[in-house]
Amino acid sequence: MIRVIFILSQTSAAEREAYAHATLSGSQWVTTTPNGKQRKITDKEMVDLSQTLYGWAQSVYKFGCSFIHLSNFHNHLSSNPFRSLPQAEREAILNHMRNYHGGPLEDDPTMEVIASYLPRVFEKISDTAPGCSHFSRGGFSSLF
Repeated sequence: MIRVIFILSQTSAAEREAYAHATLSGSQWVTTTPNGKQRKITDKEMVDLSQTLYGWAQSVYKFGCSFIHLSNFHNHLSSNPFRSLPQAEREAILNHMRNYHGGPLEDDPTMEVIASYLPRVFEKISDTAPGCSHFSRGGFSSLF
C-alpha cells in the first residue's frame, strides 16, 4: 500500500513509470539526488510520506510487516505461530486489528481467530484503495 501511495504521489509521470517498471522487474527503487547520484528509496521514506497523506499508513505498514511472518509457519493446527512472533510484532498485529477491524479482544488469539478477521481486512483495503485515486495523474501507458 505504501508503495502505491508513493508512486501515485509523484508529480512526474516518468518517475511513476520508472518506479512501476522497477517493481515489475524486481529492481530496487532509486532516485537521483541533487548531486546527481543515485540512492535507494527506503521503506521509511515511503511510510513517512504515506503517513502524512493517510494517518493509518504506518499502522498498515507495521501490520503487514508483522503479519507476513506468520506465513513462515505452515502447521497452524499443531501449534499457534502467533506465539512464536516477537512481542513487538504481536502487538503491532493486535493493535492494528483492534483499532481498524474490531478485534480480536484476546491477547493470545489462535490462527483461526486471526483468520476470521481477514475478510474485514481485505474489505477495508478494497474500500480504501479507490480513495488513493485522487493522486493519479496518468503516466503508466507503456506498462500494459
